[in-house]
Amino acid sequence: MSTSATRLPGGCLHPEWQIYWEHIYAGKDPAVVSWHQAHPEHSLSLINDSAIGSAARIIDVGGGASRLVDQLLDAGYRNLTVLDIAATSIERARLRLGERASQVNWLVGDITNYATPQPFDLWHDRAVFHFLTSQQDRASYVESMLNALTPNGQVIIATFSDSGPGQCSGLEVVRYNPAMLSNTLGPRLHLVETFTEQHHTPDGGVQEFSYCRFCRNPAPATER
Repeated sequence: MSTSATRLPGGCLHPEWQIYWEHIYAGKDPAVVSWHQAHPEHSLSLINDSAIGSAARIIDVGGGASRLVDQLLDAGYRNLTVLDIAATSIERARLRLGERASQVNWLVGDITNYATPQPFDLWHDRAVFHFLTSQQDRASYVESMLNALTPNGQVIIATFSDSGPGQCSGLEVVRYNPAMLSNTLGPRLHLVETFTEQHHTPDGGVQEFSYCRFCRNPAPATER
């Protein structure tokens, strides 16, 4: 794999999002943003529970400067993709990983306008989906996700819980409990595991996250 990031074809449907997040990552050390985790233990636990194996294809949506990819490499996973709308966040992760960055497929683009020629076994998203405040953007995300999954694919999504903050980084978010998230994602996925995290931010605050793992349901006979 190349260490350089590939920009998705078709352009960005939300250039204002890209400008906003580029500004965030250009002006802040990733270790001080509110969503930073030195050790993403809950994501790693759910990925382990999925039992997908080290050769499985995994995408981390909005992974940017997250340290999840570092620890997946440490655990032996070898088909990793990280997608983020902000090229600056991808560049920071690549610099942090050094030579190991070449083991990851890096993508810059808008998740509501994403297509892949090779489907993924696992889709991971911590703290992207809750920023989608319009029904149209949520529907586009779900369509992109389902099109990017293998028939037996799994999904891990973490959002602010229904007791969590109503904003993040100055932006409104949609808060979810597991039933609400399951209903929003639709009948093609079924919820198999969930838990709540009290995330302690670098500045000493607490944000309550809801983590959910889903398995894909078989496609209806009319879609096969």
